[in-house]
Formats: sequence, structure tokens, C-alpha cells
Amino acid sequence: MDKTIQIDTFNRFIQVSRETIISLKKYEDMLIKANKTLNLIGNSTIKNIWTRHFLDSAQVIDFIDKNDKTLVDIGSGAGFPGLVLAIVLNDKKIPLKIKLIEKSPKKVKFLRDLIKELYLDVEVSNQNILDESKKLSEYVFVARAFKPLRIILQLMHKKAENLKKIFVYLGKTGKNELFQASKIWDIEYKQRTSVTCNDSTVIEINSIKKK
Repeated sequence: MDKTIQIDTFNRFIQVSRETIISLKKYEDMLIKANKTLNLIGNSTIKNIWTRHFLDSAQVIDFIDKNDKTLVDIGSGAGFPGLVLAIVLNDKKIPLKIKLIEKSPKKVKFLRDLIKELYLDVEVSNQNILDESKKLSEYVFVARAFKPLRIILQLMHKKAENLKKIFVYLGKTGKNELFQASKIWDIEYKQRTSVTCNDSTVIEINSIKKK
């Protein structure tokens, strides 16, 4: 898809200012450059960053409660969805603090360089959340292309002391993942079809209890 069409598609769904589009273009440039050594995104998606990554990340903005204080992105990688959400939230003047958790020191450096370049107020924590024994005190989380749903649910159940909700991006295997998870967990959730792929969904989990 032509880049101009991609940007128009992004703006049709998310509706941001010209300055925010400029910030996202800087993000795109830094991402493409860093990807040559860091493998941040699949090479097959480089020509579709605006839809495959930026729009896909930003669509969860519609789920967000504007009264929440902090949103934690677990396994942030290239900054998806957390950093894109930070840019969009800033554009819409929504005072939600974004925290990124990433285990790779090299990816953490990329994220911090990007945050500095774009003048964002975003915290980055360099840790392997699966190995870290420390509990998570925040209330709201998001996970995209992180781990299978069963691992995410186990992680939240074990470590998120004050869990209010977690947004999880699910791909083509999402229906089966939910079915398998429901054998072990009582899950209260809402879901919607992804705006970028009819085979994918974004779910908002509000409660997790072991059966």
C-alpha cells in the first residue's frame, strides 16, 4: 500500500494533528534505521508500518478509560503499542502516563533514544517481566505480540496485585487461545475485531480467576 494512502488511513481512524504525523514520521525513520541491526519488526512489514504497526497499536485508544493514571506495556519491543499510544494520547491531551517494560537492553536504548527525540514523558523499565519476582502495582496493562494468552493470564494472575484490566492483541489463533484459556480460567472480557485485520481481535480483560 502506498505510504500516503497508509497515512490517510491512519488519520481517518485516529484523527491526529499535522505535528503528530510529523512525530510518527520521525518514529518511522528511526525504526527503519534501527531495524537493520535490532530486528525490531519483520522485514515484510517495513513497507506497511503505518497500518501494520502504528494504526494497529493506536486502535486500543478507544478502549482506554480517560480517568486511568498509568498504562503499562509489557514486552514493548519496538514501542508497540505503548509508544504509539503515548504519542496519540499526547495529541489528544489525555494525561495518561505510559510505562514500557522491555527485557532487551539494546531495544531499551532504542526506546529511550526515540522518547528523547520525540520529547515524550514515558518511563522505560529494562527487565524480564517473566523472571522478575517483584509484583506489579499498576492497574492497567497492554500486551501486543508478547506471549501466548495463557502465559499472559498466568503472569497477570501471579504478579498484578491491583489488576483492573489488560488489553491483549490476539491474532489468527485468538479464538482457540481464548477457548483453551477458558478451560483453566474464568475470564471476563470484551472484544472487538481489529481495524487492521479481520482475523485478529483486541480483547479487554476485566477479571481473571482460576477455576
